[in-house]
Amino acid sequence: MLANDDGVRAVYAAHGPELYRFALRSLGDRGLAEEAVQETFVRAWQAANRFDDALGSLRTWLFAIVRNVVIDLSRARAVRPALATESRNNEPIVIDDDVERVLVAWQVEEALQKLSTEHRAALVEVHYKSRPYHEVAADLGVPVGTIKSRVYYALKAMRLALEELGWSDDV
Repeated sequence: MLANDDGVRAVYAAHGPELYRFALRSLGDRGLAEEAVQETFVRAWQAANRFDDALGSLRTWLFAIVRNVVIDLSRARAVRPALATESRNNEPIVIDDDVERVLVAWQVEEALQKLSTEHRAALVEVHYKSRPYHEVAADLGVPVGTIKSRVYYALKAMRLALEELGWSDDV
């Protein structure tokens, strides 16, 4: 049944949504769930000659494959946990995991330490303390444009520092 494109489409239409729901419940991440289903069908297509309907149904075989894929993805994620997750509406959700918060705090602290004193001060005041540019400029005795420039370059430097620590845009 997985020997040709039409067969794969039919199997995907019949079992894809159910496999996705299982992967989503197991992984808690839409992107990883989609990846799990895709990998499941790739593995099933590659091993189609080993499927024996006398041993079990196609559905059972696919669920055994997706279970293995979920385990593989979970192990890979355990090595480097995700730093951000999304809700169904693509809005950030609060992560209750204390270890995750500590890891993020440590990485942000490390990245901040790589900035110059002036850039770090401007970034902390404007972004972390939510102070207006003009107030920060007055406190530091520099023009507003200088603060804006420092924040801009601090953010660029933070991005590079965080990428060095393993962050990426798709996380």
